[in-house]
Amino acid sequence: MKKLLLSISIIIGLSLLTSCGVEKEHKPDIKVNEKNVSLKVWVDLNQGDFYRKVVEDFKKEHPDKNYDITVIESESGRAQEYVQKDPEAAADVFITPNDRLGQMVESGAVYQLTKYTDGIKKDNTTTSVQAATYQNKMYGFPVTAEAMFMYYDKRVFSEEDIKTFSGITSKGKLGINLAESGADYRETPWFIANGTYLYGKDGEDPYGTTFNSPEGVQVLNWIGKLKDNSNVVAVNADEISALRSGKINAVLSGVWNEAAIREVLGENMGVAVYPTADFGNGEVNMMAFQGSGIYCINAFTKSPLEAMELADYITSADVQVKAFEELGKIPSNLKARNSSTVEKNDVAKAVIAMTSENHSVLMPKIPEMNVFWQHMNPLLVDTYKGKIKEADYPDALDKLVKDITPAK
Repeated sequence: MKKLLLSISIIIGLSLLTSCGVEKEHKPDIKVNEKNVSLKVWVDLNQGDFYRKVVEDFKKEHPDKNYDITVIESESGRAQEYVQKDPEAAADVFITPNDRLGQMVESGAVYQLTKYTDGIKKDNTTTSVQAATYQNKMYGFPVTAEAMFMYYDKRVFSEEDIKTFSGITSKGKLGINLAESGADYRETPWFIANGTYLYGKDGEDPYGTTFNSPEGVQVLNWIGKLKDNSNVVAVNADEISALRSGKINAVLSGVWNEAAIREVLGENMGVAVYPTADFGNGEVNMMAFQGSGIYCINAFTKSPLEAMELADYITSADVQVKAFEELGKIPSNLKARNSSTVEKNDVAKAVIAMTSENHSVLMPKIPEMNVFWQHMNPLLVDTYKGKIKEADYPDALDKLVKDITPAK
C-alpha cells in the first residue's frame, strides 16, 4: 500500500504511453530448453535478503537447469520508468504497483502471460486478478492486495461508535489527509462509494468518468463541510504525533504505520474497516482504493518461460505467507489469506475485510490516471479549504471531468 502512495507522487510528470520508444509489438527471442539461464529480478526496497532466500529455494527445486538469478532492490513505483527507458537492460521479472500496468502495456514493456493464468485466477482474490489484467489480457502475477483502513483508540470509541462516521465524530476526533498532497488518493473512492464512476465501471474506459453527476456534487459538498466539523482533523505526515498528543483519537491510514501506532496506543489500539457515511443518499460504506503489487515479465526477456516460472514461484501461497511473516505484506493468494498466521493478525484481518467488494475499489490502471492525479488533488484541497464555493461545485466537477478525459 505504501508503495501505491509513493507511486502517485512519482507518476506525475512521467511520459504517457509510447514516448519512451518501446516497441508495443516486440516479440522476444525465446531460448527454449537451454541448461544455463540468467535472470534478473527487481524486488521492493529492503526486501532483497528475503527474496534471495526464496530464489535459492526455487533453484533447488529445479536442479535440471543451471540458474544464475540476481536479485536487486528497486523502488517498485519506478519500475515502469526504468523498463520503458531501457527495457533490454531492465530486470526479467519485476514488481510494480498495479496502477502502472496500463502504461506499461501500452508502451510494449511487459510480456503477456502465456502460462499460469488459470492458476492465477483460481488462487487469488478477484480484485487482485483484475489488477494484473488489462483489456482482458493478463500481464502479471499478484503478490499483495491491500487497502487503507482505520486505527482507533479503544478507550475513546466503542465497537458500535466506529460503525458510522457520525458515530466516530460524535465521540472523538478523526484524522484524515484533507489539505495536502495525497488527499486525492484518500477521498476519490468516496465518490465511487456514492455511485459515480472513475473511468467507467471497470476503470478502463477513458470516457467513463461521472464525478460531475448529482451524486458527485453531493460528495464534494460533504467534503467542503468537513472543515466545519471540529472532530475532523486534517493530518498527513504528522498523524502519529497527532495521535500521541491526543489531537486525534482515530486515523485513516495503512499497514506502514502499524508499528508506530501500536507503540502509541499499545493494547488500546483497535483496527476496523472504514465506517459508513451519508453523502446525501443514505448511509454507504466509505471506500478506499485497493491496490495490488504484481510481478511482471519484461517484454524483452530472453527467457520468458523461465521468468514466468520464477514469478509463479515467488508469488505462490507458501512464499506469500512467509512474506507476510517477515515483511508484513498482505497476501493476495486465497490460501495464504486463510492461513492461521494471517488470520490471527488483527491488522491483516482489517485489510482483508477492506479489500472485500463492499469496502474498496481497485485503483484504475489506464494511462489517463497520470493526468487525473494532477487535477483531483487541488480540487479536493481547495474545496476543503473553502476556496471553491458551494455554488461552484457543479462547474468545478464539470471542469475536472473535461480535464481528465482525452479528446476524441
